[in-house]
Amino acid sequence: MPVRQLSESTVNRIAAGEVVERPASVVKELVENALDAGARRIDVLTDGGGRRLIRVTDDGAGMTRADLDLCVERHATSKLDSDDLLAIDTLGFRGEALPSIGSIARLIITTRHADEPHAWTLEVDAGEKSGIKPAALSQGTTIEVRDLFYATPARLKFLKTDRSEGEAVREVVRRLAMSRPDVAFTLAGEERAPLTWGAAPESDPLARLADVLGAEFRANAITIEAEREGVRVHGFAGLPTLSRANTLGQYLFVNGRPVRDKLLVGAVRGAYADYLPRDRHPLLALFVTLEAREVDVNVHPAKTEVRFRDGGLVRGLIVRALKEALQRDGQRAASTGGGATIAAFRPVTLPRRAPYDWRNSPSRPMPWSPTQGNVALGFAEPEQSAFDVGAPSADARVQSFEPAAELVERPLGAARAQIHETYIVSQTRDGLIIVDQHAAHERIVYERMKAAVEKSGVARQILLIPEIIDLDEADAARLAERADDLAQFGLVVEAFGPGAVAIRETPSMLGDLDVRGLVTDLAEHMAEWDDELPLERRLLHVSATIACHGSVRAGRRLKPEEMNALLREMEDVPNSGQCNHGRPTYVELKLSDVERLFGRK
Repeated sequence: MPVRQLSESTVNRIAAGEVVERPASVVKELVENALDAGARRIDVLTDGGGRRLIRVTDDGAGMTRADLDLCVERHATSKLDSDDLLAIDTLGFRGEALPSIGSIARLIITTRHADEPHAWTLEVDAGEKSGIKPAALSQGTTIEVRDLFYATPARLKFLKTDRSEGEAVREVVRRLAMSRPDVAFTLAGEERAPLTWGAAPESDPLARLADVLGAEFRANAITIEAEREGVRVHGFAGLPTLSRANTLGQYLFVNGRPVRDKLLVGAVRGAYADYLPRDRHPLLALFVTLEAREVDVNVHPAKTEVRFRDGGLVRGLIVRALKEALQRDGQRAASTGGGATIAAFRPVTLPRRAPYDWRNSPSRPMPWSPTQGNVALGFAEPEQSAFDVGAPSADARVQSFEPAAELVERPLGAARAQIHETYIVSQTRDGLIIVDQHAAHERIVYERMKAAVEKSGVARQILLIPEIIDLDEADAARLAERADDLAQFGLVVEAFGPGAVAIRETPSMLGDLDVRGLVTDLAEHMAEWDDELPLERRLLHVSATIACHGSVRAGRRLKPEEMNALLREMEDVPNSGQCNHGRPTYVELKLSDVERLFGRK
């Protein structure tokens, strides 16, 4: 077959396959054009998930008659003043979107420029351009796209349901709305309730993110701000206790452009490695700003991928900014913890009983009188409380005691009780705190181990009799291969024939521990490691697993001094607000919250 030149319409349809994947792709291109035109308000309307209709209206600069005639031609753009692709300061620049859309759908553009006496309109039907006609429009541009993919029906079968396509449109508009809080957005369609995001005030940089991501994000967000060598990273990140099972809650922007970049996602994962397991992901909105020449946005037609000239600098800055912010607010409990605690309480209705006759009671309670003081409820003072610290009953589930007055003023207060040998209740000056003793101690041990490894390694204690542990042969081999790494954490492992290892030394800071359970867990984690997982991340997994096994377990009764010592260590240790798995270590309730439970406020 001889070589031949493809027709213009065929070329446009081929290009459309790269630029227009689904209705959301069309919305993205049109909204980005509106933003580049200086719009302060953008309205998006869809029908059938965008398959039947997409209408984007803006109040931007609009186009002249001549510009309108040229805008639907391939590679015609107003975004580049020169052929320098390293100096791109706009969201669009390729000049492919409008001709690509017009080649596969019915496209109608109505626009008015300030220099024109009236508006103009142009139609493109499956690549066939009509003549330009006068139209009525006060300002800006309105673009309608009808019957998407009708000229390429084979593409229609790849579209999902109207609701799914509508949700994809919503996600595109959400991301663009987050990147430009100074612009008002409206999104409407038959498959959704209308959404309106008004222009956010400059005085509240979190306002737009809270509007889009919800009040929960605002309540649990920490400020991110860092700059180095002309690269700035700013935005907001959620506390580790506010996490998701996927990365869909991560919104990343480069010079105002929403992107899904592997380098940025990897930097976020690395920064949260101390706080979340691999199957949990934080919520955040991060903005990277740098010179246009330091980043290549011309990597893919969809413009969602970028390449940095100095990727190491960008990644390192993101990791450092996130880690510093998380350490700064490490003791802050997620607001959702207190809210969930309040919501968990429900009024209790006791069953109706016969009237109580104190005269026939075997305990012979005394009737109440105003002069009886402490027996005002009419019961005789018991000889001994079942919850007396001095002599607790064998099956007591609550252990309580009087706090030291000066400890009440400390951030985490003074220990007052231990409930179910799992939770410590402490009293603060203006409320109370409930601490998960295992989660809290797990974080403390983890931070101790990291500090020890950075200095000279974790101190070890020799076992009088080495513990021999039988494992799967592959698991045993993996442990033996990483013996040097494990030794840094105080765990000395040696191969002991096929399918077995010998443990000769353990971390001295942990005292007695379940060595067999620890080694089994380590073997299971190592089996899931990706060969490309950085060594630093692997070591963090090791220390986190050891910390979990070496922490105070739930179900252990603690003495008052032990509880208070744990609280004081939590106040001194960084990141103590969350355990290594991203769960909160404590929940705080203000006195006003407690009073609200009882209808006092």
